[in-house]
Amino acid sequence: MSPTKTRNHVSAKDHIRQELALGEEVVTIRRNAPAALLYEDALKENKTTIASSGALIAFSGSKTGRSPKDKRIVDEPTSTHNIWWGPVNKKCSEKTWLVNRERAADYLRTRDHLYIVDAYAGWDPRYRIKIRVVCARAYHALFMTNMLIRPTKEELENFGEPDFTVWNAGQFPANTHTDGMTSKTTVEINFQKMEMVILGTEYAGEMKKGIFTVMFYLMPVNHNVLTLHSSANQGIRDQDVTLFFGLSGTGKTTLSADPARKLIGDDEHCWSDHGVFNIEGGCYAKCIGLTEAKEPEIFNAIKFGSVLENVAYDPLTRVVDYEDCEITENTRCAYPIEYIPSAKIPCLANSHPKNIVLLTCDASGVLPPVSKLTPAQVMYHFISGYTSKVAGTEEGVTEPEATFSSCFGQPFLALHPLKYATMLAEKMSQHRANAWLINTGWTGASFVDGGNRCPLKYTRAILDAVHDGSLAQEDFETLPTFRLHVPRHVNNVPEHILNPAKNWFEGETKYKHRVGALAKLFTENFKKYQDRASADVISAGPVL
Repeated sequence: MSPTKTRNHVSAKDHIRQELALGEEVVTIRRNAPAALLYEDALKENKTTIASSGALIAFSGSKTGRSPKDKRIVDEPTSTHNIWWGPVNKKCSEKTWLVNRERAADYLRTRDHLYIVDAYAGWDPRYRIKIRVVCARAYHALFMTNMLIRPTKEELENFGEPDFTVWNAGQFPANTHTDGMTSKTTVEINFQKMEMVILGTEYAGEMKKGIFTVMFYLMPVNHNVLTLHSSANQGIRDQDVTLFFGLSGTGKTTLSADPARKLIGDDEHCWSDHGVFNIEGGCYAKCIGLTEAKEPEIFNAIKFGSVLENVAYDPLTRVVDYEDCEITENTRCAYPIEYIPSAKIPCLANSHPKNIVLLTCDASGVLPPVSKLTPAQVMYHFISGYTSKVAGTEEGVTEPEATFSSCFGQPFLALHPLKYATMLAEKMSQHRANAWLINTGWTGASFVDGGNRCPLKYTRAILDAVHDGSLAQEDFETLPTFRLHVPRHVNNVPEHILNPAKNWFEGETKYKHRVGALAKLFTENFKKYQDRASADVISAGPVL
């Protein structure tokens, strides 16, 4: 593939033919194809079908989650001094990049059908970037049509040169003999070429999260705009904005889809001097255990145009079984954000967050369902990014396990976590936002000891109290060790579950053991940030 960029007078299809050196071969290239046409093509793919709800059911092959160990960034002069190199961002040489880029081109030029999706990342026109996705699976094209911001007819006609291009040849493996390759999968980003190459994985989420990493780099470096792994919604009456931070499985999508509030977005946002804007044009919801009763807005968004990924279904009726996790725990649905009735279109707010919610899914059962955080505690817990990794979100995870993910989005960070944490602290101070730590995980005991997940209805009641202002006025008590401030009362929530020490049914000795074990994990994890963190932030951690 030539590094030459397209020009406005060259059509997107002609540009792809030039880039892939297609010559005179008869190849069908569909650009921004409508859903119905993509359905027709997708149904020719192996195991692809239509659900009884009208959604497209597709399978991602052997990879049913992200492959973070195979994520690489090209070590090149324009970005190398900014990148947070280490276990998250592995270096890829420019030579290896060229080999894998050409390998992707070799595969794509053999396909009978190629798909182009030209769309935007970022709802604020002042900061949005133009994305071009080139892929060989219709399901991938529909997925990214849903997840990116769809241009108007006029915008598409004048789209011109993309700012960033994704070459998805995920059906074709990387060559393990290529320097730096540790498996047949690689996801590589080149900030000098402004391109990404995917080999060896058909999991569609790699495209979505690749663009997220790009925004984690471009927004702070080029615009001093903070990129966040968060969902966001806005009050209908007071126009108050709430940000929800958390890893997959902690409730970002579920809790932000509140019919009493306007949904700005469920996963990826930016906080600028003008307010908050969504990066995406759609939602990517976990489907395991989904019911209409518990999550009606998400359930009803699964219709024609949506993409269901790796779900089990009745072969006769095509009714999806959302309880079935035989294929993966990480069953997903990608749908346009306008499928949510409460969505705020355009997906941005010209006001700053009033409440910041840090979500965790604590499998130890130690953290309370809700606690109010001091400014220093916000910094400490944001930098720590603790949760229990939920089964299925990544390859090889079969049950919840403790993990720390800086800024609640470590796999996607391009810069050092302290850069994002400092920007967040400055914005929260400037706009006087309240901060809360909400545990959507286990209560009464740990996952291992037979505890139960906090009922969704209680978490929703807690958020109602956050939004109506009543929770901030409650009387609080301070827990030992973690020194979290826990309310004694929350409307419509049983008081006994608010304090885990009082709700622990395995006995005080077992509870103290679990508290101490989790505190040690926090302390050990934070050591790698102590040289750059301030004294008050360090002291906001647990006291052993």
